[in-house]
Amino acid sequence: MRMESPQNRPRVSAKSARFTESVIREMTRLAMRYGAINLAQGFPNFPAPEEVKLAACRAIAEDCNQYSITWGARSLREAIAERYSTVYGAPVDPETEITVCCGATEAMIATLLAVVDPGDEVIIFEPFYENYGPDAILCGARPRYVRLHPPDWSFDPAELAAAFGPAVRAVVLNTPHNPTGRVFTPDELRYIGALCERWGALLITDEIYEAIVYDGRTHCSPAALPALRPRTVVVNGVSKTYSVTGWRIGWCIAPADITAAIRKVHDFLTVGAPAPLQEAAAVALRLAASYYQRLAADYQRRRDVLIPLLEHAGFRCWVPQGAYYVMTDISGFGYTDDVAFARYLVEHIGVAAVPGSSFYARPADGQQQIRFAFCKTLDLLEEAGRRLARLRELPDATPASGAPGAGDHSV
Repeated sequence: MRMESPQNRPRVSAKSARFTESVIREMTRLAMRYGAINLAQGFPNFPAPEEVKLAACRAIAEDCNQYSITWGARSLREAIAERYSTVYGAPVDPETEITVCCGATEAMIATLLAVVDPGDEVIIFEPFYENYGPDAILCGARPRYVRLHPPDWSFDPAELAAAFGPAVRAVVLNTPHNPTGRVFTPDELRYIGALCERWGALLITDEIYEAIVYDGRTHCSPAALPALRPRTVVVNGVSKTYSVTGWRIGWCIAPADITAAIRKVHDFLTVGAPAPLQEAAAVALRLAASYYQRLAADYQRRRDVLIPLLEHAGFRCWVPQGAYYVMTDISGFGYTDDVAFARYLVEHIGVAAVPGSSFYARPADGQQQIRFAFCKTLDLLEEAGRRLARLRELPDATPASGAPGAGDHSV
């Protein structure tokens, strides 16, 4: 047999070596392996609205099973434009300003590929949703990270201004924010937008949690602010608001010239999103206002159930203003490694969470943090609380007293 020399072996790209697989999805796999309650990945364990599911079944039964228009079925684009105009008072042209994608994840990478060139820079707030850094790298761009500071997870205006320069092509902002739950204010958005205008940059906002806000707050979409509209791309989708994370229906709203570029990239990435599910998404977007009021109230109740349970177990919590995650401080447990602690939780306590280091460019910056998701039924959250309470009772709950797995840094 002919031996292959190392020089002739196929290789992978240098950019693919610059980031890891998803830590969030890996924690889900570990939860399944150990039979743990999954408070790691942000998918609900309760049903989607019945009328939305029936709409999907009806579309399939009526043979809506072939390609739709590449950039999205007309019915869905019209529903997106209608909802955006109703909620934010900002008109959107469904023919020239909307691109339907395979989830908000594809919408984000399609946008970045459409507007960023190799050598450009992309500003990302950290802690960040784990996709943003790899997205920038896949575009050949250099991520520039700007810190959000606890306890309120605000940015320092001077730090943000210093991050801008002639190479900055885009700013990625997630509001309501994953993982911290921060809801950015109109004044903060205007400040970011003014810097974008000064440096000729684009503001790309991931608004997937727009309907999940608490304590009387409201979400402000930057594209609804007249000064920001010409340089804003809104990324959104049905996953979180309608509990259909597996459907992969998302979209971008952008000025017509930017939309034209996004549509070209999207076409060659995925061709189009699932046709029958687009029809069902159009039904979802037209649900009554009471649905959204109930959604936010139900999630606020879940938040208010989980946080006392976490605090009782020994976690210090930052109370989220929106989205459905709680960032916690684990310094009281004696662990110096968040990954080891997350591994201990899933293997020995029976609860999966996400190591905080996965949300930072420098893992050491998140090694005393863990994120929990509360998009679960109340009974499951309460059971998770009972399991986590064992942290107060077990003699081996810290590495100093010999916790199993304390030295294992792998997930």
